[in-house]
Amino acid sequence: MPLYEFRCPKCSHKFEQIVFTTDSEPVQCPKCGVPNPERLLSIFSASGASANRLASGTPLCSTSSNGFS
Repeated sequence: MPLYEFRCPKCSHKFEQIVFTTDSEPVQCPKCGVPNPERLLSIFSASGASANRLASGTPLCSTSSNGFS
């Protein structure tokens, strides 16, 4: 689902909103109504085997004593 984080340039309110490319209305700050707030870079959640290895502390790559694997 396309969930984005925004920050209003007027009131500095931070919020999340689902935004689809087919939406005809611009995103507005829910607090003060300013249109087109700044979209923030957000951390995303990964799932799958790679994410499980990262969560468990198991490295994805290993190196030998000479620096190559």
